[in-house]
Amino acid sequence: MVDFREMPYERPDMDALRRCYEAAIDALKGAKSYQAARDAFFALQEEEEKADTMMSIGSVRNTIDTTDEYYDGEMKWLREQDAALIPLRKRYSEALAGSAFRADFEAEFGPQMFRLVDAALKTTDEKIIADTIREGELRQAYQKDSALAVTDFRGERCNFYGLLKHMESTDREERKEAFRAWAKLYEQISPKLDQQYDELVRLRAGMAKKLGFSSYTEMAYLQRRRFDYTQEDAARFRAQIRDVITPAVAEIREKQRRRLGVDKLRYYDEALLFPEGNADPIGDMEELVLKAQRMYREMSPETGEFFDFMTKYHLFDLETRPGKRMGGYMTSFPGYKAPFIFSNFNGTSADVDVLTHEAGHAFQGYLAMRSIPIGMLCGSTSEINEIHSMSMEHFAYPWMGSFFGGRSEQYLTAHLIGAISVIPYMACVDEFQHRVYAEPEMTAKERRGVWRGIEKTYMPWRDYDGELFLEEGGFWMQKQHIFLYPFYYIDYALAQMCAFQYYGRMKTDRRQAWEDYLRLCRAGGTKGYFELLEVGNLLNPFREGTVEKSVRHVIDELKERY
Repeated sequence: MVDFREMPYERPDMDALRRCYEAAIDALKGAKSYQAARDAFFALQEEEEKADTMMSIGSVRNTIDTTDEYYDGEMKWLREQDAALIPLRKRYSEALAGSAFRADFEAEFGPQMFRLVDAALKTTDEKIIADTIREGELRQAYQKDSALAVTDFRGERCNFYGLLKHMESTDREERKEAFRAWAKLYEQISPKLDQQYDELVRLRAGMAKKLGFSSYTEMAYLQRRRFDYTQEDAARFRAQIRDVITPAVAEIREKQRRRLGVDKLRYYDEALLFPEGNADPIGDMEELVLKAQRMYREMSPETGEFFDFMTKYHLFDLETRPGKRMGGYMTSFPGYKAPFIFSNFNGTSADVDVLTHEAGHAFQGYLAMRSIPIGMLCGSTSEINEIHSMSMEHFAYPWMGSFFGGRSEQYLTAHLIGAISVIPYMACVDEFQHRVYAEPEMTAKERRGVWRGIEKTYMPWRDYDGELFLEEGGFWMQKQHIFLYPFYYIDYALAQMCAFQYYGRMKTDRRQAWEDYLRLCRAGGTKGYFELLEVGNLLNPFREGTVEKSVRHVIDELKERY
């Protein structure tokens, strides 16, 4: 294992990888025993891991600095090479799916791996190679354009993250001014983002048509491994959010208005929960990481070992810098069995959330990569993966005093409010995407109208104070998932229902809640979504009444706290 800063990057030898695929295909077809077929599978997986590790290192370094021409070029080359492998991957998947020893694989590793293989066969084809390359180019262009957007604010050169701190100011005029600057930033780049999204939507719809799907939505559900639920199930889940959570959040917003002493709660007021200011963490980036290390050592032997590994090998990039991609994520370098956390610290409580949320992802990956031999089964669907991260945020509550000092209770209140109040917005994003891909020829103006209508349904309190770009529906553009990861957002809401279940259990039996959580993490993606919920001792969010059961204790707690 080497320090991330010293990890070598070399272009994967794609010719050698192609030869490995050909050898694996021949070996699977000609295998006379399960052991021979198994050996062929793992030999190829080892070579794939080497290539995936290089691709991951290149991608991370590209997002750390989107202006770095070398890694910009490498990502272009890697996308093209990866897309060119589609025909070979399909032949390999066909050989694996059709192996005479399929039942033996399933007996040893479970049926889930072949559910994934069968789904991949339906969503990959050489017909869409050029489209796949173009999709990657558009995704990278979006990341670069959004990362480079900056403005002058009170003598400071700010990007989106730089403005967020000002949007939590106790000075309402400062919040309003920062909000206006934030809106103008998006408005200025909106023609470019509209153009990129136009092409992305039509490109994805075209790929789905080429592969015989009725819509891109149908294809995306299969790509996202949504084997257990349908679009109709998602709509019913959104209805539960509208009926149970939207009224609860509306009540919280009214309490917030009264606390802040404003005549009407505007969008730029929403981030400020306390008149004296929100609780900010104590310490710079290095101090916060040290506090997190102490926390994880005290939390459990497993988390202590994991976080010591992360710090020893500098498996983080947390500082906000010009040209750095927006957002945060966890990825991994499979050849090193190493997770990696990327973020943009901004001096707010969100920095601590990174050290719990993204660390929850990384913890699960660290466990799975050391215990699950099949790489494709180390991680699950995002509906499960986000349970790992969101639950860790709640498990970390007892240590918040070290991060926030005497204001830890205010942080906990704000965290719970944030966790529940963002759920209606998640429903907006999900319904918006279903609408967009149902009508891929929709114009940019029509999309904005659709967004604003959906927003009023799930977030009736939202008031943009006459900012025309947002009043007409431009707010959707600030959600990078819509551009980069289609249909990946309702997953957070599904996962939060389960995280709230664990949080409720923590109040009465923390040890049992932790054991259930640890069992879920260790299971990775070895089973389907509904099966994994059972492994984690969790209720199914799609069942009528589960949303109410999951959030009622949170709503009741917030009535006492806020």
